[in-house]
Amino acid sequence: MSTYTEDSRKVTTHRLIEMKQRGEKISMLTAYDYSMASLIDQAGMDVILVGDSASNVMAGNVTTLPITLDQMIYHGKSVMKAVKRALVVVDLPFGTYQGNSKEAVHSAIRVMKETHADCIKIEGGAEIAESVTRILSTGIPIMGHLGLTPQSINKFGTYTVRAKEEAEAQKLISDAHLLEELGCFAIVLEKIPAFLAKQVTEELKIPVIGIGAGPYADGQVLVMHDMLGINKEFSPRFLRRYADLGDEIIDAVKHYIQDVKDCDFPNEKESYF
Repeated sequence: MSTYTEDSRKVTTHRLIEMKQRGEKISMLTAYDYSMASLIDQAGMDVILVGDSASNVMAGNVTTLPITLDQMIYHGKSVMKAVKRALVVVDLPFGTYQGNSKEAVHSAIRVMKETHADCIKIEGGAEIAESVTRILSTGIPIMGHLGLTPQSINKFGTYTVRAKEEAEAQKLISDAHLLEELGCFAIVLEKIPAFLAKQVTEELKIPVIGIGAGPYADGQVLVMHDMLGINKEFSPRFLRRYADLGDEIIDAVKHYIQDVKDCDFPNEKESYF
């Protein structure tokens, strides 16, 4: 039986914790522009992630690494102008927080001041503990991200499932607890075994959002272009397509082209005299 109840109040980090406590699943989806963010927010999404996946689906890059802080701020601003209810999370991009906690704070402050977003998301565990601590000390909420961390793809060398081996699984559990202890309000777990995500979800008091991490997490996130069938080049096992907008858009554009070629558009009703 679903525990979902329509609620028009603004979603906050505190409300996400309340949702976990009462067993209501958290819905999360990416958005990168005003128009799509407006539609997603109107649909009742709990969390909108301005993901560095914009590097792939908006800019055509192979990885998330090339996107810059200025570009993420641009996307964040666009989304925030549209959203009325959802909690908006902006990814800090690669190179803006790893290895330099002072730069991490500067990056996070820029995102919050210039986009007016609700919080930021960063990838990693113990390796970025100092950056997490310093950002949180400024009052900026952080969503963590463990498991497959796309910004580290050159280290992994593959997008395969993470934490299948005992040592890596134990580190993930340890990192999850650490992020909670440091003060993160939620954690994303990407592409890990479902039983491991279940364990982490049950052990933590903060919400756990899964992507390719099975059904036991407190919520789920997908990339909007993937679940709507706009991007068909990405078809992982965990992806469910809820529409086939890619083909629909192509068909609509072909129809428009044909109407223009046949002098059928615009007609008299679509013209001024």
